[in-house]
Amino acid sequence: MPTDIFEKTSWSWQLSQFQQQVGEWWEYQFYRFEHAMPELPTGWSISPWLGELLKFLFWLVIGLFIAWMGWRLWQEFSPYVYSWLNRSGNVIDFRLKTRSSESSIALLLERSQEFYRQGNYREACRCVYLAMLQQLHQNAVAPHKLSRTDGEYLQLLRSSVTPIQPYETLITTHEQLCFGNAEILPDNYEQCRQAYREISQE
Repeated sequence: MPTDIFEKTSWSWQLSQFQQQVGEWWEYQFYRFEHAMPELPTGWSISPWLGELLKFLFWLVIGLFIAWMGWRLWQEFSPYVYSWLNRSGNVIDFRLKTRSSESSIALLLERSQEFYRQGNYREACRCVYLAMLQQLHQNAVAPHKLSRTDGEYLQLLRSSVTPIQPYETLITTHEQLCFGNAEILPDNYEQCRQAYREISQE
């Protein structure tokens, strides 16, 4: 491709063309303004410094307008930008988070075993449920969100994972823990552990 064609299609060339067009538009408007003014005494004209001041004020207004528009757009779209950055991240940060997630999952499963040995099956099941949530967060299937309910988790998972049965087992058991008065038995814990094994493919 010839150099002159490349230059005519580059950003710097387009920017210089835009500046030239704006300058010509400004001069035309200034020309019209001068001719719309009442006829002035012979020899009187707007001094060059006043013309430069008006040009400066014009560009200042344009700059402020662009800054205001940029600020409004940032306010509107910054949540989406932060969401995208949180999902993408850099490789090192992702590895650190993954190690941390794996550590916390192992800790939760260990605590579930301790609660089970103590006969506290409710807390044992809760720990397995939390390990499932950590697993979902780690795999970016359902990142942590404090306001998300069990029903919302289930709805999200039904459209993104298969099989859904292990997740339903853990979520249903957690709902019983939070909202039901049913006794949680060792069998419930074993079902939760089995469901988690299927999820994690242990």
